[in-house]
Amino acid sequence: MRLSFRHYLAVTTVSTLGLILLGVYTGKVGAGLACDGRWPFCDGWLGLFPATWPSFVEWFHRLVAMVVGFMILGAGAVAWRGDYDKYIRYALTLAMVMLPVQILFGANTVLNFGLWASMAHQTAAQLIFGSLVFATTVAFWRANASVDAAPAHTASPSRADD
Repeated sequence: MRLSFRHYLAVTTVSTLGLILLGVYTGKVGAGLACDGRWPFCDGWLGLFPATWPSFVEWFHRLVAMVVGFMILGAGAVAWRGDYDKYIRYALTLAMVMLPVQILFGANTVLNFGLWASMAHQTAAQLIFGSLVFATTVAFWRANASVDAAPAHTASPSRADD
């Protein structure tokens, strides 16, 4: 079974929502504080064998963020290489432009754990998520509109039925 672009967008959007929820949990348990201001390394080299549960949560959040980030980049690349609606391309471009900003806000959240850092990180996440929701909605709407606009297939009666 081949995954269509609009379904890939839907999976990417739902994955982004999951990442946001994981980020809320990460902040709730104070996992960023496990890094002790040593971003990006935290508990040793690339987080191998995290020392504590908060450290594990922080590294898991980073892993999921990396996977979702590549999914967003892939969606944007496909949208620009393919013949897709300009609104889909623009929305995905916004999501791709916000990715490095979001990474910097995430680093700032770990280094300067505070209200403004968390708000900036969450605002960027919501902007990315909103652009993905918009792109996914347009992709499904355009697909349904093109199916609805297609003429119905009518079979011509055969001569035997006369």
